[in-house]
Amino acid sequence: MDFTRDILPLKNILFRTALRITMNREEAEDIVQDTLLKLWERRTEMSKVDSLEAFAISAARNLALDRIALHRNRVISLNEEIHDTEDNHPSVFDNIINNERQKHIHNLINQLPEKQRTAIQLRDIEGKTYKEIAVIMGISESDVKINIYRGRDFLKKNCKNL
Repeated sequence: MDFTRDILPLKNILFRTALRITMNREEAEDIVQDTLLKLWERRTEMSKVDSLEAFAISAARNLALDRIALHRNRVISLNEEIHDTEDNHPSVFDNIINNERQKHIHNLINQLPEKQRTAIQLRDIEGKTYKEIAVIMGISESDVKINIYRGRDFLKKNCKNL
């Protein structure tokens, strides 16, 4: 197994997976490094793995979920900065509206159960097939489809007011 050829190209997929779960760029970068290190340390065992990509994504996903569990009791302070703006600047107003929409969508996505959130991310963002998602998540293809349908349905129902 060659690190540069086989493992390093997975870093972007691992980063997007970790970022979607943690919603924190620095945390996602740490998870990617930990995952790459774990893969390198276990490189002799990787010949037994059917799909290195699926194995790597599963490892990153598990690390991200572990970190979320560790930080769950942490208090997060929300510092909202209010800037004085003039009514003559519609672009500033538009930016505020767009930011609020994005926050609302992120909140809705975070309300999804973990399986739905992960399945939607792997399908809609990563472009994985149902079969690949089933392998990564360790569930059946029909469960993948059900989780994606339910997650999308929840998001559609709650985004109608945007």
